[in-house]
Amino acid sequence: MKMRKKADLPTKLCARCGLPFSWRKKWARDWDNVKFCSERCRRAGGS
Repeated sequence: MKMRKKADLPTKLCARCGLPFSWRKKWARDWDNVKFCSERCRRAGGS
């Protein structure tokens, strides 16, 4: 597998805090359903 630069990874905006976050390997199978940047934001909820 070819290594990618961090700047080339896909990003999203957190549904809770609105900050951008990058793709992580642990989210590879579920990237379409990831809405929050962290556990803290996920627990706090959001739209």
